[in-house]
Amino acid sequence: MENAILVSGMFLGVIAYWLIARSYVMPALGKLPRAEALQPLLFLHCFRYIGMAFLLPGVVAADLSTTFAVTAAYGDLAAALLALVAVIALRNQWGMAIGLVWIFNVVGTLDLLHALPQGVLHIHAGQLGGAYLIPALIVPALLVSHYLVFKLLRQRSAG
Repeated sequence: MENAILVSGMFLGVIAYWLIARSYVMPALGKLPRAEALQPLLFLHCFRYIGMAFLLPGVVAADLSTTFAVTAAYGDLAAALLALVAVIALRNQWGMAIGLVWIFNVVGTLDLLHALPQGVLHIHAGQLGGAYLIPALIVPALLVSHYLVFKLLRQRSAG
């Protein structure tokens, strides 16, 4: 039952974030050059280090799957670092900036797509403790923003 509540909430979160993105975020970003439009979406991912909370006793239950916790925590940390490097590259107009955004977006998306089923299959939501808000509130925003980054990378010229 706990996982059904969490998964339902995540699904509703994705819908809500998608509606926000479609109504407000994409129209605003659509007016900017691609390098500028990508940055606010990447900044969101710079805070993915918060996934390290899956490793903190007292925040999560002691019996939380170590495999899930380690994989999710370090996957999020890697995504955060890649997002930060990509933002710096975009802001400094490095020639490889768009390539770094692609790398970040593929790695970050794969991390989430790996962690989601692992979490649903191997843990129960009550084990997340204070980290419950990560999949309930943050992951839906990350999923939508990954989609938006892919969309900008595919649709916009380097201008």
